[in-house]
Amino acid sequence: GEHEVTQKEWKEVMGNNPSGFKDCGGDCPVESVSWNDVQQYIRKLNDKTGMKYRLPTEAEWEYAARGGGRKEKYAGTNKKSDLGDYAWYEDNSGRKTHPVKAKQPNSLGPYDMSGNVWEWVSDWYDKNYYRNSPKDNPIGPASGKYKVLRGGSWNFLPKLLRATFRFWLKPDRRAIS
Repeated sequence: GEHEVTQKEWKEVMGNNPSGFKDCGGDCPVESVSWNDVQQYIRKLNDKTGMKYRLPTEAEWEYAARGGGRKEKYAGTNKKSDLGDYAWYEDNSGRKTHPVKAKQPNSLGPYDMSGNVWEWVSDWYDKNYYRNSPKDNPIGPASGKYKVLRGGSWNFLPKLLRATFRFWLKPDRRAIS
């Protein structure tokens, strides 16, 4: 997608809005959803549209975030001083989420890949996976205990918004960020 799934988009498919920041409005990203919730959303969206949506792999997400492999530190820039032009994070968010597409997109066109809310990807987490994985198009471990999130969020420091930073949670875990 061009941006994170919005509260309005989630509600149209799921019939509810689990977000903690409901007062932000329908154009704000949905949050407080687990990886399992996202899988249910994708199934319903696919049934509704006849399309075949899915979460990106970690490698696909990072490739897109880094502007097609340009080695950008953050989605859109290498400079911490320019991060505020591309991302909502601890220093500029006012401790809340913001409408999608309010910041500049990266060079491939996606918005908010750094900051605003964490983004689930399809991979299971294994801290050593990338030491032994295929160099091209790794698809992640076949199983695990945790699922991977990328991109950072409104309440995190810039170093945690780096395109290479990995975070993980159990697939049934919901967090407001």
